[in-house]
Amino acid sequence: MSDRLLAAHLTAGPAGVPKGLRTVATAADRDSLLAHTQAASFKDLLAKERLRFSQHAEQRLRQRGIVLQPDQLDRIANAVDRAATKGAKDSLVIFRDIAMIVNVPNRTVVTAMDGSSVKDHVFTQIDSAVVVA
Repeated sequence: MSDRLLAAHLTAGPAGVPKGLRTVATAADRDSLLAHTQAASFKDLLAKERLRFSQHAEQRLRQRGIVLQPDQLDRIANAVDRAATKGAKDSLVIFRDIAMIVNVPNRTVVTAMDGSSVKDHVFTQIDSAVVVA
């Protein structure tokens, strides 16, 4: 037991409960709970922010019937991570027959196209391309 807790045993509060012990236990519990809550919230926040879709991109995905599963989104987010490590700003990400323009610093898919829309399309204002395996 620490000296601080031993000293707390010597000081009794109005109800005979050691003041210091009560305060230390409550503060430790609160800090532990706060740390756990913050860690969970931060983890949730990171998970949600791995990849965002602009309103335009969401609209294009719906129009073209493109549905991405969580594991596919993880693979695309990993591709964006790789592009970020190379200093990319605006990247063309190709996943199967889907092409997406991604603003890498903001981790935002700006637009998305399926295979039929990609044919004869010229991509401009990009500085990199990533093919997701």
